[in-house]
Order: sequence, then structure tokens, then C-alpha cells
Amino acid sequence: MIHKILNNTKGDRWIWLIVILLSLWSLLAVYSSTGTLAYKNDKSEHYYLTKHLMMIVGGFALMYFSHLLDYRYYAGISKILMIVAIPLLLYTLLFGSNVNEASRWITIPVINQTFQTSDFAKLALITFLARTLTRKQENIKDVKKAFMPIMLSVCLIFVLIAPAGLSTALMLFGVSILLLIIGRISIKQIAIVCLAGLVLLSGVVLLGPRRATYLSRIEVFMYPEKADPDKSFQANHSKIAIATGGFFGKGPGNSTQRNFLPHPYSDFVYATIIEEYGLVGGVVMVILYLVFLYRCILIVTESPKAFGALLAAGLSFSLTIQAFANMAVAVGLGPVTGVPLPLVSMGGTSILFTSIAFGIILSVSRDIEEKKQQKGENVIVGEIPAMA
Repeated sequence: MIHKILNNTKGDRWIWLIVILLSLWSLLAVYSSTGTLAYKNDKSEHYYLTKHLMMIVGGFALMYFSHLLDYRYYAGISKILMIVAIPLLLYTLLFGSNVNEASRWITIPVINQTFQTSDFAKLALITFLARTLTRKQENIKDVKKAFMPIMLSVCLIFVLIAPAGLSTALMLFGVSILLLIIGRISIKQIAIVCLAGLVLLSGVVLLGPRRATYLSRIEVFMYPEKADPDKSFQANHSKIAIATGGFFGKGPGNSTQRNFLPHPYSDFVYATIIEEYGLVGGVVMVILYLVFLYRCILIVTESPKAFGALLAAGLSFSLTIQAFANMAVAVGLGPVTGVPLPLVSMGGTSILFTSIAFGIILSVSRDIEEKKQQKGENVIVGEIPAMA
């Protein structure tokens, strides 16, 4: 059975290797940083590790089946995803579980599992934009037929995510702009989308329910020496973790700041990793994401179809921007946000949808690989030996 699965595993081998390495590192980091959480919630010390392992295994299964599906099918699926995503986001905004003044989750009945709808919406918007930009290339400058559907979809998703997850909405908006640039949308039209986004952003920051939180986080980031110690608590302990990690770290499981950081297993998992594995571990983590981005750029340039190129570009930009945003917050290069580190932070739906995104990228890579093999050419995408 395993041999059959390995024989059917196609696509860029470097990306598969990176996924495996990040997942294994994630298990080590989550096990190390959830001891205090388990104690507070009266759980076994292995409870959160087991739960996280199940999510990782489920993510691998979704990634495997996603990469087997011809990526062209995602064009049709994207319409359904958008139709489902918009009411889901609206429902979450109005009736979702409220945590820290933010309604980001809804609870799935029966299994009682929380579901972060913004993760679903990111996948929906990126696939929908890739499809629309591909289908409308002949009349890409037509305002009514091409520009308005694109602008409305980007702005609508942004305004539905932003009140509860501004950082997520901003990153998704940035990825959307990158896709518009790659998709040959005119500079004038891109400027209009950016202006609309700026207006919506101003409205959310100044009038939204979390405006005090946003202003406080920006103030703490800009003027840390004047900030209330309670408000700069997370950032300060993250810096302590990094500063005490040294060059080689304290060793796996020896973090001390995990007992003080509110979320050492998710939002600040990178700080925990540096404390335990040192500067070397932090640099290796950065390199893994950079290699992933490089391999994805190769896939984009090798893809014979515009849809495949846009799909791989959008999903890879989304994952790498999210990764570097999380790491930037941990080292003090950005205000505190609730963005997880892809495939490393403990989570539920974020791991599953991240895995699907990886699977779709691998589907595009698999198609390139198969076409090259049919033509008898050397396969560039995935140069390390096959897993079979």
C-alpha cells in the first residue's frame, strides 16, 4: 500500500522534502511548547502532540489527493469555493466564536471542532483570481467584463476578513495585487483597486470594533520604550527567547520562555524554535521557506498554461508572505499579529488548508513533469531522485 502511494507521488521532490522537514520540526516544537497549556487545561502532556499529529497526518492525506487531481479542475471548483466563502465569512463575522474581541472561528457541530473561515477564503480567492485572469485575458482591460468582477471579489473578501483578522486580510490583498500584476491588469486599474483597499482599510482601522487594539499594537511597535509592559508582554518575551537562544540554542525541549509567552506553539513558535535551536535553527527555517519559494518560481516559469502559473504563484506567495510575517513579528520587525507559521504552528484548519495549497502547487508541478516526460525532455522541476 505504501509502495503504491509512493509510486503515485509526483511533483517537485524538493517541495515534498520541505513539507516533511517542516512537519517533523513542527511536531518537535509543538510537543516542547504545549506543556504549560496541557497543565492549565488539565490534559495529558501528550494530548496536544497527538492532536497536532492527527492534523499533520490529515494534512498529508489532503495534500496527496490534491496533488493527484489535475490542477485544471480547480478552475471550476474555484467558483463553488467563492460562492461558499462569502456567506461563511459573513456568518463568522456576525455569529462566530468571539475570542479576544475577534470573530474568526465557527464551530462545526457534532465534532465540536473550530473552523477558521479566512483560511478557506484565502484558497477560494486565489483560485478564483487565477481562473478569472486566465479566462479574461482577451478582454482583460474591459471594465465591465473583467475588471469589475476582479475588483469586487478582492474588496469583498478583504472587508469580510479585515474586522476580525486585519493582518490576514492585508496579506491576502497584497497577494491579490501581485496576481493582478502578473495577470497583465493595467497600472491604472491596479491603482484603483489599491485606492479602494486603502479606503476599506481606513474604515476598518478607524471605525471597526477592534480599532483600539490596532492602534495599541502599532503604538507598542513604534514606541516600545513608552509602551505599557502589559501590552508589550508578548513582544518582550519573544525577544528574550531569541536573545537567550544563542548560536546553537538551549536544545530541544529546553525553552524557558514557553512558560511565559501566551502562544509559544502558534503565533510565537518561531521564537521558541530559535531559543531551542539557536540562530542556526532560525536561519535553517528561513532557508526552507526561501527554497520553497524558489522551487515555486521554477514551477511558475515552467508552466505551459497561464492558469497553472497564476495558481502556483498566488498560493506560493500567500504561504511565504505568511511565513515571513510570522517570523518578522517574532523577531520584532512587525507589530504583533495572530498569523501562524505555515505547517509549523499548532492549529487545525490552518494546517489542513495549507496542506491543500501545497497539494495544488504540486499538482501544477506534476503536470509539468508529466508533459516533459512525454516529450522526452529532462525534468527540471524536482531534480532530486524520485520517491518511488
